[in-house]
Amino acid sequence: MSAIAELSMTDLAGAIARGEVTALAAAEACIARIDAKDKALNAFIRLDRAEALEAARAADRKRASGGALGPLHGVPMAHKDMYYREGRVSTCGSKIRRDFVPKVTATVLERLDAAGAIDLGTLNMAEFAQNPTGHNAHFGDAHNPWNPPYCTGGSSSGSGVAVASRMVYAALGSDTGGSIRLPATICGVTGIKGTQTRVSRAGVMPLSFSMDNVGPLTRTARDAARFMAVIAGQDPKDPTSAPEPVPDYEAALTGDIRGLRIAVPQEWFFDGADDVVVTAFEAALDVLKARGAVVERISAPSLGPVCTAVAVVSRVEGATIHANWMRERAGDYAVHLSARLFGGYALPANYYLEALSLRGPLLRRFCAEALGGYDIVATPTLRTRVPTLAETDVDADPANWQRFMAVSANTRPFNYLGLPTISLPCGFDDRGLPIGLQLAGRPFAEGRVLQVADAYQRETDWHARVPG
Repeated sequence: MSAIAELSMTDLAGAIARGEVTALAAAEACIARIDAKDKALNAFIRLDRAEALEAARAADRKRASGGALGPLHGVPMAHKDMYYREGRVSTCGSKIRRDFVPKVTATVLERLDAAGAIDLGTLNMAEFAQNPTGHNAHFGDAHNPWNPPYCTGGSSSGSGVAVASRMVYAALGSDTGGSIRLPATICGVTGIKGTQTRVSRAGVMPLSFSMDNVGPLTRTARDAARFMAVIAGQDPKDPTSAPEPVPDYEAALTGDIRGLRIAVPQEWFFDGADDVVVTAFEAALDVLKARGAVVERISAPSLGPVCTAVAVVSRVEGATIHANWMRERAGDYAVHLSARLFGGYALPANYYLEALSLRGPLLRRFCAEALGGYDIVATPTLRTRVPTLAETDVDADPANWQRFMAVSANTRPFNYLGLPTISLPCGFDDRGLPIGLQLAGRPFAEGRVLQVADAYQRETDWHARVPG
């Protein structure tokens, strides 16, 4: 069972299709890992054990009958507890929605179901997806599988933990300021957010109208490519979803990145960076150069106003979404979250409108500075070594606020700019905690981002390492 649990998502799907592994064996392997590890790590909010095992048996019957199989047939997954499934509780990691039962199913869940995936249940998350560390006052904090006193990254904390610890093969997260990429880097897995509007958000609890993204946490870039191909594409239920055709992302994973140009912005991303992070990042660039990529340092001064605007947009939109609950149930929020939401009400409307109006010009400027002559922008995902849960607990000590917000400093700009961005492991620090490499591309260039990530993973094994 341990060997089955350690297969990648795409390898498992292939093994099931060939009849080498059954979907039931894969589901039982995951459930065995959950039973052994989740008490200490707290990744799951709900495990649908009986339903998942029956779905796995049905998947095996379908294969045995010769029925057509989807690209994820029989693959066990679980998802951040903000993706609605009709008739099942979706807590959004909150007290307010602890008993909420939606009447709709998220489009991305419907697409995963159609692809043959098995849903094991729902995963822990930061309350209403609103913090970068993964703390949760209502369901308890998830714990880092490499070193439990340390944070997991958020807000998709349970997703990062479950994939890293091999409880599931992949998991949906969401990313408004880094909430896929942060748990990916801190837990040592691969996580991608697509171009803004690339994936439908229908049936998903919102945080920010203009910056929310749906995407996967997986073990490899190839896994992410297949997952994205399943969930991406226009959806009539989400009028903001883009009509751009979805390419074959896996076909782009040739391993050949000769001549690709990679830009490394010198502003912002390295401010206060720890030496161990910079060393791992530079070593990752050397791997890409050895495979034929051209790496150059550039200046991108547009990042200053980008980082100011992202704070305004996220706070105002979050406060708007939560306005009724904040009037009626403010005491049911964690202290740090209600403080952030109240702050959104203090921002003048002209600040918000200015931040929105600058988005297009700043995107064009950044693309000219950083992507005009380049294919990819590369940065560290997290500037510093992974902090502990205690060091980033702002409810226990408001003095931790600066460290808490610094966790997402390098991820937030790409949400405002709406660019496709991936994080993948590129090393470990002196305490055995992962370090992440972040790669961003032009709008709708997910294939190029995945191509570079896959080329890197062909030369390294950081993504294949498993917590003890």
